[in-house]
Amino acid sequence: MTETITRGAANQAGAHINKNAYAEAKDFLPLNGLDHVEFWVGNARQAAHYYRALWGFTPIAYAGLETGVRDRTSYVMRRNDITLVVTGALGPDGPIAEHVKAHGDGVHDIAFSVDDATSAWRETTCRGARSVREPAELDGGEDGTLRVSSVGTYGSVQHSFVDRRDYQGVFAPGFRKIRKPARAATGMSLLEIDHCVGNVELGDMNRFVDYYRDVFGFAQLIHYDDKVIHTEYSALMSKVMTNGNGRIKFPINEPATGKKKSQIQEFLDYYYEAGTQHIALRTEDIVKTVRTLRDNGIEFLGMPHAYYEQLPGRVGDVGVSIETLEELGIEADRDEEGYLLQIFTRPIQDRPTFFFEIIERHGSRGFGVGNFKALFEAIEIEQARRGNL
Repeated sequence: MTETITRGAANQAGAHINKNAYAEAKDFLPLNGLDHVEFWVGNARQAAHYYRALWGFTPIAYAGLETGVRDRTSYVMRRNDITLVVTGALGPDGPIAEHVKAHGDGVHDIAFSVDDATSAWRETTCRGARSVREPAELDGGEDGTLRVSSVGTYGSVQHSFVDRRDYQGVFAPGFRKIRKPARAATGMSLLEIDHCVGNVELGDMNRFVDYYRDVFGFAQLIHYDDKVIHTEYSALMSKVMTNGNGRIKFPINEPATGKKKSQIQEFLDYYYEAGTQHIALRTEDIVKTVRTLRDNGIEFLGMPHAYYEQLPGRVGDVGVSIETLEELGIEADRDEEGYLLQIFTRPIQDRPTFFFEIIERHGSRGFGVGNFKALFEAIEIEQARRGNL
């Protein structure tokens, strides 16, 4: 029987943690981790500048007219183990331009690193995945062969399987290395992608939970229902899926019935379908990182003073003074395994859709359930300013 516990800050009904999730995940689809995340954007050059100048990502590769690619431009941006690709269309027609017109800038591909792209495609499609790209070998000449395949998930998001064992190029055939990249911003610690959050329509959360379980072999790590994630006005429900080695974690959210519109419904209203709401980037120094990002112009959600008045009694010592946490707007939470510090940006484009989270973990594998109510209230303030609550 699956053991569920309610622990630490999540000691209220509706927050259920599956201690056996990693053991329950199936091994028919070995995933080494996230290879990259690709965004489809309105202007790839400007997006690349944004991630370089504000977030400290180094542009390492480029594809476009100069490399023989006629319909799109892409920049590969890297910082430590985080690889982001920003891709824009070179004309008004085609899937990229249509995607940006409908959704604005958004996540198109959350790609997995695998040892065998053909086996990964076969194992997932035979279990019901929608094939987006059949297994292909991309000839990189002296750089070797890159093997890829892709399947669909919620909305227009896809998962590519990338096998780099026989490829030594900078990113993929058709890309050239950027030999003298412009200097990236410094002074921050961003190490890896901690988790990627998907928003789906009301009634679809369990469908995609089943999809990741049956197709990818994931197991449910945590379930938060609307008894936990709610305010006076709105609510959401969330389930977190993970693979067996714990390197990939996908919370899946759906709106819940409330007096007013939830943040999940606002996302769906402006993205016009299910999509990736935010990506959490893990840091080992959230204070320094947030200070630097704020100085660079990144805007974060703020938390009320009352939140920080209650924080010492709820989480105890987290290695950072309450005064510093309040100054920067950083949230803290604790469970039986440890604690975490986290903060959320405002949406990074005009539409109130995609944003980033910065998270620093000290033992805790949770997602800050003790912060949900205060965070939701802070988001509702932003929604009210936009006239969307």
